[in-house]
Amino acid sequence: MLDVQVVRNDFPILARQVASGARLVYLDSTATSQKPLAVIEAMNDFYRRSNANIHRGVHTLAEESTALYEQAREKIARFINAPSARQVIYTRNATEAINLVVYAWGRSQLKAGDLVVLTEMEHHSNLVPWQILAAERSLELAFIPVTEDGLLDLDAYRSLLERMPKLVAFTHVSNVLGTINPAQEIIRLAHQAGAVTLVDGAQSVPHLQVDVQALDADFLVFSAHKMCGPTGIGVLYGKAHLLEAMPPFIGGGDMIKEVKLRSFRPNVLPHKFEAGTPAIAEAVGFGAAVDYLSGIGMPAIAAHEREMIAYALDRLEEIPGLRVFGPPAEKRGGVAAFVLDGVHPHDVAQILDREGIAVRAGHHCAQPLHEKFGIPATTRASFYLYNTCEEIDLLVDGIYKVKKLFG
Repeated sequence: MLDVQVVRNDFPILARQVASGARLVYLDSTATSQKPLAVIEAMNDFYRRSNANIHRGVHTLAEESTALYEQAREKIARFINAPSARQVIYTRNATEAINLVVYAWGRSQLKAGDLVVLTEMEHHSNLVPWQILAAERSLELAFIPVTEDGLLDLDAYRSLLERMPKLVAFTHVSNVLGTINPAQEIIRLAHQAGAVTLVDGAQSVPHLQVDVQALDADFLVFSAHKMCGPTGIGVLYGKAHLLEAMPPFIGGGDMIKEVKLRSFRPNVLPHKFEAGTPAIAEAVGFGAAVDYLSGIGMPAIAAHEREMIAYALDRLEEIPGLRVFGPPAEKRGGVAAFVLDGVHPHDVAQILDREGIAVRAGHHCAQPLHEKFGIPATTRASFYLYNTCEEIDLLVDGIYKVKKLFG
């Protein structure tokens, strides 16, 4: 069991007062999570004691820095049960990780007429890069439909697989609907059709116990900043044979084994895809975040979030004129996107902010999904390991204040 009051003490920002003295109620972890003291101190300690460039020096600081950087990679590999840390590639974020696959794998493996299957609930990060490649290579894009209750239409998916796509790329957990997609089944069916799979784990790895070997995922991407780590760093996991066959993504220092004036030989994994000076302190912070989450336990975090979303849906459904999008609590993560009759989502968010309540408003980088439901935007509240039922009650009270203000 997760002791949420003990957890909250680990996050200094949660003690902050905002909006005329109101206590901060942070309900925007789907956008970015808050950081525990352990992460903040790990990065601070790195800069105070061990800051140096990696893989390039033999002096004490360079060796310490390199060790910390690579130890973090080992921790991340264990966290997702990767067969080897060589298969964990540091990127700037999940978006860059998807682009790496698009440009390094997609450009070398896809040709005119090839089919790529995505879903209607994708974040723009898993739409736009494929659209760019499709325009460049004359690829065909097809989409698994989303049902009215916010689930993927798996019968339609099976029909798409009869067309033998080369790739199936999908979000594990929707950042709008909260839908937890059946990743293992989607991947199994894709492999039966001969397709490679990419899983956008930006909203699943921070909240669920994700095992890449159990999923049999070919590629998985996620970001540190959504899982109590720093911004500016993410991960691409890939199966070794795919990564080894892919050409480099970005050229420069550290991604080479040998350079001539007119040719080069790329480095081995993972360095082949990590050109230039990386986000070293951020990797140290990432490792500290993984240690923190592992110490609490991902099953405990997932159970706490199930409790939070079930309570939130019950309370939100009490409010007249409010509609929450997505499936029931047992099929979703800690995300509740909603509209309130007669009030623009941005107005809802601004008024809640006056009460110290931080939520998100907009299309959440998922415009096609909002168009699917015939709305321009939603207000989104999202929950993590440090949120409480009391904060959900404050959210509901705040929404009633919005209704009163708008009559």
